[in-house]
Amino acid sequence: MKPSAREAVTVRVPGSTSNCGAGFDTLGLAAALYNRVTLRREAGTAGRAATPDQARGTEMANEAAEAFFHWSGRARFGFTFAIEGDVPPARGLGSSVTVRAGVLAGLGVLAGAELSPHDLVGLVTALEGHPDNAAASVLGGFCVSRCDPATGAFVDAVKIPVAAQARLVVASPEGEMLTKEARGILPKTLPYFDAVRSINSATYLVALLATGDYARLPGKLGDFMHEPYRLPLIRGAEPAIEAGVAAGAWTGWLSGSGSSVLCMADAARAESVAAAMRRAFAAAGVAAMARVLRADNDGLRIEA
Repeated sequence: MKPSAREAVTVRVPGSTSNCGAGFDTLGLAAALYNRVTLRREAGTAGRAATPDQARGTEMANEAAEAFFHWSGRARFGFTFAIEGDVPPARGLGSSVTVRAGVLAGLGVLAGAELSPHDLVGLVTALEGHPDNAAASVLGGFCVSRCDPATGAFVDAVKIPVAAQARLVVASPEGEMLTKEARGILPKTLPYFDAVRSINSATYLVALLATGDYARLPGKLGDFMHEPYRLPLIRGAEPAIEAGVAAGAWTGWLSGSGSSVLCMADAARAESVAAAMRRAFAAAGVAAMARVLRADNDGLRIEA
């Protein structure tokens, strides 16, 4: 039996941290920091923001709608969208995925053609260009994604639940870092052994998170693919990661392309880690907000 269509729907989508050090465009981890995307049917064939202050998301919303109607074959209809929540834009916490995934999932409900989690991750990956945040925000937990090496299309993701005692300590300095700009500074080629060292770091991280042996996480993961080029653009970012690790965090990394940095720590040490990261940014003359978050193991949810 086909699901019935609705006139309005709200979708809760967690933010996420991606790359997780050396897992460039592959690893993602969902955080208990949420945006809610509400869609309502209206006349027309395009989407528009419910309020003028959210017009910034209109292009993303309509790109997602184009992908949905092409995928589903359903007749186009207009809609309004409203975004509420705590995932800040352009801070490396998957804000664009919360919008795209929220609109796609919401349109599925409104059209009575709901997407499977696999379909949803695939469509968001096509829009984003990489699956790291997409898989984590849709599925929840720590996700290792696989793309077709020839086409880049999403193939699959393995979800690993994150232990209850783990905390994600996120320090977000003032100032946005657009993903498109951050990708533009990356080199076209890498020294062979830099790639080898990054593979070593990424696979070791995956093994420890899969087994839950967090205490063996190295303080510095050792990425050589993107952090050496991006971290220098964010004043205080590298000292903040180092300060968090010195205060007892298991490990830390640049969240996505920034500007946020993140340390993973035991709940008992998380507040001390957050304070140390704030002090490191302040010492560099940068104001930063620090949040202590749980991981989200549930992923995207349709709300009544």
